[in-house]
Amino acid sequence: MASWVLSECVLRPLPQVSPIPRTRIAANPIKLQTLQKNNFADLGFGSTRISSGRFRSWGVKVSAPLKVASTEEDEAERMRVNGVNGDEEEIEFDPGSLPPFKLGDVRAAIPKHCWVKDPWRSMSYVVRDVLVVFGLAAAAVYMNKWYVWPLYWVAQGTMFWALFVLGHDCGHGSFSNNPKLNSVVGHLLHSSILVPYHGWRISHRTHHQNHGHVENDESWHPLSERIYRTLDKTTKMLRFTLPFPLLAYPFYLWNRSPGKTGSHFEPSSDLFVPNEKKDVITSTVCWIAMAALLVGLSFVIGPIQLLKLYGIPYWVFVMWLDLVTYLHHHGHEDKLPWYRGKEWSYLRGGLTTLDRDYGLINNIHHDIGTHVVHHLFPQIPHYYLVEATEAAKPVFGKYYREPKKSGPLPFHLLGSFITSLKKDHYVSDSGDVVYYQTDTELSSK
Repeated sequence: MASWVLSECVLRPLPQVSPIPRTRIAANPIKLQTLQKNNFADLGFGSTRISSGRFRSWGVKVSAPLKVASTEEDEAERMRVNGVNGDEEEIEFDPGSLPPFKLGDVRAAIPKHCWVKDPWRSMSYVVRDVLVVFGLAAAAVYMNKWYVWPLYWVAQGTMFWALFVLGHDCGHGSFSNNPKLNSVVGHLLHSSILVPYHGWRISHRTHHQNHGHVENDESWHPLSERIYRTLDKTTKMLRFTLPFPLLAYPFYLWNRSPGKTGSHFEPSSDLFVPNEKKDVITSTVCWIAMAALLVGLSFVIGPIQLLKLYGIPYWVFVMWLDLVTYLHHHGHEDKLPWYRGKEWSYLRGGLTTLDRDYGLINNIHHDIGTHVVHHLFPQIPHYYLVEATEAAKPVFGKYYREPKKSGPLPFHLLGSFITSLKKDHYVSDSGDVVYYQTDTELSSK
């Protein structure tokens, strides 16, 4: 049985999700940007690259004479409009505008060594975190003081979250180049904190492949106004009122988000394709085995002790996961766009994600707050994300939003989280570039 489980733990690609047909331009107001003069495709020009690297237009599909700007003027205009590598911007930056760079430009800016995966280094983080987990549990049991347990719950819950991040890296394949090693380590780490590895891995890959897409994104995606208006008061309260959004993850694993159906535990769920059935069964079996182990431990050490050692830290871990994943896509002081139809692209969707600074927690949870580059290139190991981000910033320009500097502990992010819950409720049912809107009735409560 064990050999079958391990042999089946292999990553398989998820079929590409088809974009939703384009409807019309968003009703939500977006500031018009100056037409970029070097966008030959939009004007119907044919263009050719000559040896100097400049573009010249050789055909014009209109009868009126046109003045074609030089490459230098093109670049200056592009900087002026979008604030990329420019000191000043004369026109206010529009985050929903087409970026003046391509995904390949970002990739080329990242040093080659940042793409190299070192399985020994990755395993060293696993060993470190596992030793800390067992050390914290042993210390709490040994001291067994009322004032020690709350400290233990916060610390151990944070370490459970760190274990999740390492399993997350296994799911992306950034842990190592060996799919079986990734799968075995990922199952051990995620099953230990009651996460179905393959079920979550596949849905999370869907999230990355469709980030920033209103309908096709998988986690913390916006609700359309139509779906939002169908929610009863209880559901709205659970989604937008503390502390309930911080406790959502286990329920998401079973039922997904409003407007979506299926479960991470069911092979027949529409999250998965038929050839992933064995993967999902394997992970579900591992999850059941861990749950059975916890039940057995409750008879050995008692249910109260199990609650203190595992149960409460588990819910702290859940709160970390919900807080961090939500703030990667919400809570910026400026409104960020969401896309549909032909306006969506992998690059534009990825640029709507946010980096966050967690102070001392950055190292503990393996720099998961360095999220923009991770979303665009999930193959990069976590220990190179900071360096890769610094290299990519000159390319991103204004499309990169510098995170607010944190103190030793990221208490400031709770304010961003609460503010977003009061403001970011739904998006328009129509439009290919949309922004969150506020239900004034809900926000006033």
